[in-house]
Amino acid sequence: MSYPQLWQGQLQDGLAQMGIALSDSQQVKLLAFLALLNKWNKAYNLTAVRDERVMVSRQLLDSLSIMPWVTTDHLLDVGAGGGLPGIPLAIVFPDKRFTLLDSNGKKTRFLNQCVLELGLANVDVIHGRAEDCQPEQPFSQISSRAFSALENLVSWCGSLLANDGQFLAMKGLYPDDEVAALPEGWQVESSHSLKVPGADGERHLLIVTRADQSR
Repeated sequence: MSYPQLWQGQLQDGLAQMGIALSDSQQVKLLAFLALLNKWNKAYNLTAVRDERVMVSRQLLDSLSIMPWVTTDHLLDVGAGGGLPGIPLAIVFPDKRFTLLDSNGKKTRFLNQCVLELGLANVDVIHGRAEDCQPEQPFSQISSRAFSALENLVSWCGSLLANDGQFLAMKGLYPDDEVAALPEGWQVESSHSLKVPGADGERHLLIVTRADQSR
């Protein structure tokens, strides 16, 4: 699949700045995914980012910025939307499993197309609401990006998380109001400022856990 020439250089430079080493085939898959996202976005409105000059940074590098905190063998990505961060993470972690959940049928059709065209055997796509999802066993980590407020995240998806599990909530500015509104029994265990080459503005990863767990 063809893509703008500047993307390859932006990806290579960004990965180098982030200290991420990927194979040529993984980089090709990341760019092929971005080309699919850009193509389908014109009809399906999968993402607000429409400027091709910032797509590598805003979509690929941003998704990969949480790599150091992905420690589970099976990650659930809720509100998966256009596949961010789930698809890029699945490409760079081929030995881990990823379940992508979204209630929007257009978006899950796109995700299924990505799985098919990119040959992502480690990705499952579920069309449905988080509240209706009934996994065989709870997940030890659940990621979210541009999904909802933290209060809604833990309310809608708390039953899907293992007792000692972690929500990996990707945010822009540190969301003081959302943190203050967390229901009783939940806490921000840690917060991390994310460095994303080429990105404007702040990015944060919040690790949200149950407050009664001891580590």
